[in-house]
Amino acid sequence: MFAVPASSTLPALKVLIIDDEDDIRRIAKLALGRVGGMEVVDASSGREGLRRAEAEPPDVILLDVMMPGLDGPSTLAALRSNTKTASIPVVFLTAKAMPSEMERLRDLGAKDVLTKPFDPLTLAQQLRAALGA
Repeated sequence: MFAVPASSTLPALKVLIIDDEDDIRRIAKLALGRVGGMEVVDASSGREGLRRAEAEPPDVILLDVMMPGLDGPSTLAALRSNTKTASIPVVFLTAKAMPSEMERLRDLGAKDVLTKPFDPLTLAQQLRAALGA
């Protein structure tokens, strides 16, 4: 009889990735889906992300900070102002790894902040850790 790895007993999370960069979304989808066993949907803008979060609420949102139009902090504010999306945990994804910037993003209400570039092999673990799972 084979032992089941601990990671396979974790519940599958539904993750919404909101990022304007196609490559980042594609790599994150592979990392979270194939490596992390998560269900992943994506959006290429803050506005599209707001629509998707309301229509098919995820367990967590991985949100890019810098996007044209509606940026990450503005998207988070819009999510929090909508009763259907207000309680969805948000983890920011940013290339700005300065401690003061990361603290500012957490102060906006994010569960945590992950940095780009990320390691595709550990992204799912980092996301689960950010959620305390």
